[in-house]
Amino acid sequence: MRSLMLAGLMSVAFATAGQADQYWVAGDRSTGKCNIVTTQPVTFGLPAYAGDASEYKTSFTSGPYQSLDDAKLARSGISACPAEPEPAADKKQ
Repeated sequence: MRSLMLAGLMSVAFATAGQADQYWVAGDRSTGKCNIVTTQPVTFGLPAYAGDASEYKTSFTSGPYQSLDDAKLARSGISACPAEPEPAADKKQ
């Protein structure tokens, strides 16, 4: 019995550790914004859920991705996501 409990606890621990550092691309079609998040978003496509709670405004998701660079690359390939602006370079005159 103890070995079964120990095996169960170890499998839960390994499954939890295996999900660390995952990224998703979450988009909101009504605002046209896409965000990269570290927790799996809840996706709703019905306008009935477009209340004040931000967790109900995710229209589509893509992922999970193992690195932030992979998520950024995926975000750039989604046509519903606007292009990410380049960081402004400091201009010294």
